[in-house]
Amino acid sequence: MPIKINLDQMLEERDMQSVDLANAIGITKANLSILKTGKAKAIRFSTLERICEVLECQPGDLIRYEAEG
Repeated sequence: MPIKINLDQMLEERDMQSVDLANAIGITKANLSILKTGKAKAIRFSTLERICEVLECQPGDLIRYEAEG
């Protein structure tokens, strides 16, 4: 999939654990893991908004496009 998620990098830069982010935004660790690994088929804007609020970042800091091939 050409859409890449930079969530691990953002968490590391902020010295935050996945479980802490999951608790702060109100989703399960399992659902956050699916998002982090790029296996999610979609993300709700409300979830993206909460992630950006907690990590103090922009959506483009979390998601990028890489052409395949």
